[in-house]
Amino acid sequence: MIVTARLTFSAAHRLNNPNRDAEWNRRTYDKCDNPAGHGHNYVITVSVRGKIDPETGMVIDLKVLKDIVRTRVIDRVDHRNLNEDVDFLRGVIPTAENLARSFWQELAPAIEQGSLHEVALQETEKNSVVYRGEDEA
Repeated sequence: MIVTARLTFSAAHRLNNPNRDAEWNRRTYDKCDNPAGHGHNYVITVSVRGKIDPETGMVIDLKVLKDIVRTRVIDRVDHRNLNEDVDFLRGVIPTAENLARSFWQELAPAIEQGSLHEVALQETEKNSVVYRGEDEA
């Protein structure tokens, strides 16, 4: 059984690799390399996999799951600059891919009922990523 909670947050970021020159960053990130940054209204979807507890009838209480996501992620990133204001993102290029992986790392240790199955992050209406904790190729 997979249980999913969906929450939203707004945040600003700039895609820029400080180890590369300005031309490379413009070519790679285009308008997302704007020195002033830009913002998104993100949707995060967090899924937990597990067996249904016969006593509660739940894998995990959705209120508990939402509280974990709020405390471990949303409260720390909402209306923040992801490049500058978020401790667990220091030194991370805040692409959707890196955000989903970083959010997984923050959430997984806090899930005590079932196990974290998936973190999906929708950055725009047309762009989203899914991370399932797999090792990188």
